[in-house]
Amino acid sequence: MKRLVRLACSVLFGAGIAAMVGCSHMPGGVAPSNIPLDGREYEEIGLVNTTDSRVLLFGLIPISGSNSIRNAMRACIIGKRADALIDITVESYSQFWILFTRDVIKVEGVAIRFKRDKSTK
Repeated sequence: MKRLVRLACSVLFGAGIAAMVGCSHMPGGVAPSNIPLDGREYEEIGLVNTTDSRVLLFGLIPISGSNSIRNAMRACIIGKRADALIDITVESYSQFWILFTRDVIKVEGVAIRFKRDKSTK
């Protein structure tokens, strides 16, 4: 009988721990570009993607920097030395651990560089 009680307690403890962890995924949005292109000619540099995240203690107390779409897009542009992004998709997800929650924003797109007018050089 004692063995059965121990087994039941172990199963309940394991189920309780498993209930405290998880993940959720939320679609974000789609945009043709992050700035108006105004008919300007450009060259595609390549695909880019990055994430920006923050960590919360007990899901409430921030213990790292904030996450934002703006920071993630800026990182994509700076990383490729680009002028802008096109074909942008944004999504976010959260990971729930026993003590911590991690909120992540993911940005993907195509980095572009505007062609310079030869008469202005």
